[in-house]
Amino acid sequence: MKQWMDKVKSQGKDRILILVLLGVLLLVIAMPVEDHSGEQQEEMQTEQSFSPLTVRRQLEMQLQQVLSTVSGVGKTEVMITLKSDGRRIVEKDMELSEGKEESGQEGSTVSSSQSDSSESTVFQKDAQGNEMPYVSETMEPEIAGVLIVAQGAGNLSTVADITEAVMALFGVEAHKIKVMKME
Repeated sequence: MKQWMDKVKSQGKDRILILVLLGVLLLVIAMPVEDHSGEQQEEMQTEQSFSPLTVRRQLEMQLQQVLSTVSGVGKTEVMITLKSDGRRIVEKDMELSEGKEESGQEGSTVSSSQSDSSESTVFQKDAQGNEMPYVSETMEPEIAGVLIVAQGAGNLSTVADITEAVMALFGVEAHKIKVMKME
């Protein structure tokens, strides 16, 4: 150790400074950096997740997973048809302008009024500075019917349980739900 210290001292102050700076540079390079790619992926998923096909598939997969965990149901396949794929209500600014005009001849007065209205969409900026319409409300898709094929559908109480679950989850009437036995 003493020999090493003697070598370092003999090298000079410039080399010692260079070694210290090199060590600091290595520490900076080795420091962890926050990963923002997950946030960007989440934003992209949010934008893409509103397509009708994606919404329908997500609903089908969630229902299939939940029903498969219920006792007596077994393996399931689910198909959902949509009446509407939902809506996004965009915020709008409305401007009203009114004007009055009065004119008349010797003792008589005639007045008229005019009103104009105009709408403009409200925009918001995302993290990259892109402008997107500001969505004030998102309406859920309206389900037209549900078909469930399940291993346990041979049991009438299981069929009733599945039907009641779908009615509770999606607000669909019983005649729009069909539960069939899987081969």
